[in-house]
Amino acid sequence: MSRLFLVRHGPTHAKTMVGWSDLPADLSDTAALDRLDAFLPDEAIVVSSDLLRAKQTADALQNQRPRWDHHTDLREIHFGAWELKSHTEIADKDHMMAFWDTPGAIRAPGGESWNVFAERVNRAFDALINRAGGRDMILVCHFGVIVAAIERALQISTYDAFGHRIDNLSVTEVRLEPTWKATRINHKP
Repeated sequence: MSRLFLVRHGPTHAKTMVGWSDLPADLSDTAALDRLDAFLPDEAIVVSSDLLRAKQTADALQNQRPRWDHHTDLREIHFGAWELKSHTEIADKDHMMAFWDTPGAIRAPGGESWNVFAERVNRAFDALINRAGGRDMILVCHFGVIVAAIERALQISTYDAFGHRIDNLSVTEVRLEPTWKATRINHKP
């Protein structure tokens, strides 16, 4: 049985919408990283988003695990004109609230809609799973990517998937056979 261990990258401490901005991760909590490393399977393939915060976290967890190249399609959702802005800085509050309350076709100006983002992420999941040939994988990625996996595994709406808390340095485990099943969400070893 193959599994995906989706690890949310270390914290950036940004209090804004961070999508494609390349902020570094704070990996100073070495005890949390050690617990996470001990929890993850030793033989799992490590893949991360190509954004710095995910790459740095994957570097901290790789050790002797096999590592594949960074995967651009595991990036966070692109917030466009809202990138690095707080909710209070966005002028069109109705548009912003619709983006979060009715995720789907609505997008930030110049950004991605949830539907486009989820299609990109699911395409990446499928390609990686196919390439792994049944081996476990550790995917170091972002909040939105993990929410997309939860949505798919639990077969729930995006709005309901958004209701799950996904902490930095947490693990969401998805078993892939016979169908997708989330066995852990936001697990903090």
